[in-house]
Amino acid sequence: MIEKHNLSERHACRLVGLSRDSYRHLPQVTAENAQISAAIIDLAQARRRFGYRRIHDLLRPVFPGVNHKRVYRLYSDANLAVRKRKKAKRPLSERVPLQIAQRVNEVWSMDFVRTAWPIAGASSI
Repeated sequence: MIEKHNLSERHACRLVGLSRDSYRHLPQVTAENAQISAAIIDLAQARRRFGYRRIHDLLRPVFPGVNHKRVYRLYSDANLAVRKRKKAKRPLSERVPLQIAQRVNEVWSMDFVRTAWPIAGASSI
């Protein structure tokens, strides 16, 4: 793009939305990253309920000085995630119709939104 349209590096990077530092310095894939990534995948498959933080704790003895941000990046790049557990369905209780009052003052109700009780000087709960 720079040579084809005769643009400066600064202008071309601004048009594409890329930082100039990222343009100049390409990411280097190291053998250590490949080893860490393989270890992350193995641990994630063995322990499905472990997220990147617990996997990071397990990796620290094997790879001293490994950064949690690096583990998170490699964990995300491998499309790993702890699956959310489904909520247990509660058994439905039988619905009972409201009780109809047979005489005065048999059934009472209270409005919990507004109350006249002096609770710490507040008039609403």
